[in-house]
This record gives sequence, C-alpha cells and structure tokens, in this order.
Amino acid sequence: MFRWYVINTYSGHEKKVKTNLEHRVQTMDQSSRVRQVVVPTEDVAEIKDGKKVQVERRTMPGYVLVNMEMTDDAWGLVKNTPGVTGFVGARNKPLPLSKEEVDRLLKRETAERPRTQAQFAVGESIKIISGPMTDFSGEIAEINEDAQKLKVLVSIFGRETPVEVGYDQVKKI
Repeated sequence: MFRWYVINTYSGHEKKVKTNLEHRVQTMDQSSRVRQVVVPTEDVAEIKDGKKVQVERRTMPGYVLVNMEMTDDAWGLVKNTPGVTGFVGARNKPLPLSKEEVDRLLKRETAERPRTQAQFAVGESIKIISGPMTDFSGEIAEINEDAQKLKVLVSIFGRETPVEVGYDQVKKI
C-alpha cells in the first residue's frame, strides 16, 4: 500500500536529494514501489527595492516527502540515496503520514493567497515613497504582517507622529 513518508536530508540539499532519488528509482527499476518525491514549498511575496517579488520558499527545510510502498528494497533505495540521513520515525520503522498531514503539507485543502514576508525590522529607518506622506522619513515602530502594514514614527512640526503605511509605500534608507 502506498503511503507518504518523510525523509531527513541535509538542509539546503532537498532538491538535490529529490533529483538523486528520482534518478535512482529509474535506474534501479523501482518505479512500481516509489510513486512520487516532493519538496514542500510555498510562494512568498517579498518586497525588494520597493517592488513585490515572488520567491519560492521551502516550508520544511531539511525534509522531503516520498509516496512509496514500504518494502525492504524501497526502504534501502531511499535510505542509501546520497544526502538522505534517514526516515522520520523509529530507527527501523518509518512512520507514515496521515491523510490530514499530507493535505496540510502539500496545501491541497485550500488555495491560500501568497503570503508577503516583511523585509523590515522595528527601529529601522525608512523613507515613504508614495501616498500623502511622500518624502517623509521615519522609524518603524510596529510591523503588522497580516495586514502588510507598518506603523512609522514620522517627525511633523517637531513631534513624532505615528503613520500607518503599506509595505509597498516605503523603502529602506
């Protein structure tokens, strides 16, 4: 019976392990035992130089998902792939994932909107580049990642005033 298993890899080598494992499955004629190899990723929108850029991020660094039929041959094939450090679970008894875990890891249940990750830090100096406060400079007081907004302390008439702006309305100084 085909089940999903999680394998440990060296962090940063997930795609290389996926390629190596798929190549080994083909050359050792094990495609009837190993059905699919997946590196879990998500698309994240980042703000770089005032522009939104889509970046693919690994959701589980150091891990790869494998859909396979657990036999001694298939276990050895995966375990002896370069870059694989082992299966998640007991030493000689890998634990299969439940259907809910697989759906959550592969994001099958919902098509989420891409998440934007803040490239800013509290206390950082920025310049507002659009909106009614254009050309004002200030310091970041709060970051709201859910709303993709920053609360910036701007000096107006000698007093610091909090102003809320979007990620795309500012740039780092």
